[in-house]
Amino acid sequence: MDLLAVQGLTKRYAGVTALSDVSFTLPEGEILGLIGPNGAGKSTLFGLLSGMIPRTSGRILYRGVDISRWPPYRRCHAGLVQTFQLARGFPDLTVEQNVRVGRTFGVRGRDRHSDPLSVDEILTITDLSDRRSRKGNELTLAGRKRLEVARALATAPRLLLLDEVMAGLNPAELDEVVGMIQRIHARGISLLVTEHVVESLFRLVHRVLVLHHGQLLFSGNIQQAGQDPAVLEAYLGQAEPAAPSVA
Repeated sequence: MDLLAVQGLTKRYAGVTALSDVSFTLPEGEILGLIGPNGAGKSTLFGLLSGMIPRTSGRILYRGVDISRWPPYRRCHAGLVQTFQLARGFPDLTVEQNVRVGRTFGVRGRDRHSDPLSVDEILTITDLSDRRSRKGNELTLAGRKRLEVARALATAPRLLLLDEVMAGLNPAELDEVVGMIQRIHARGISLLVTEHVVESLFRLVHRVLVLHHGQLLFSGNIQQAGQDPAVLEAYLGQAEPAAPSVA
């Protein structure tokens, strides 16, 4: 049984279709990539999956259960958790306090699939151990993005939706984020990762979804994505196929 199965997911706003009839599956243990140009529907899809945005039609099956009508907190308690492009930590709390808030409220009342990670483990995974006493507003952009992930990890996710955690980072910081995601995956957490920094994303995934104008344009491995004419025209903007490198 797939961890996540999306069936014909559609979202319309006053006659404008933001997402149209999108279907895909995510097996347990996978890191699945999601790419597409601006306005393709990536953030809409994430919002639909986490429950932040109500769907127009279609179904979302999580662990075989239809969660399409569940509110965000119930999905979080079930282990389906989203991070956000704009880090939403508590600026006046320390890094450690931010994580403890997530652990207190994100885990409360849930049917846990495993014991939550300890605060120390979360800070180690996200490279924030040496910043645990700093306030959220004292962190760099890279630090705030890692804190966003740390707060999500505190809820003991089974499936983590990472929304552009690499945006705006320099090459060294990108390498750190790739390592962080690999450490998260090694803890048995499945991931759906959307990024514009495709070079770094392709170091993490073997399979990718490509959205364009709210439709699923492509689903397959990254080598095929780098050679698919429709993907190249819609997203990569290349006239000739170029296979992405895989670390």
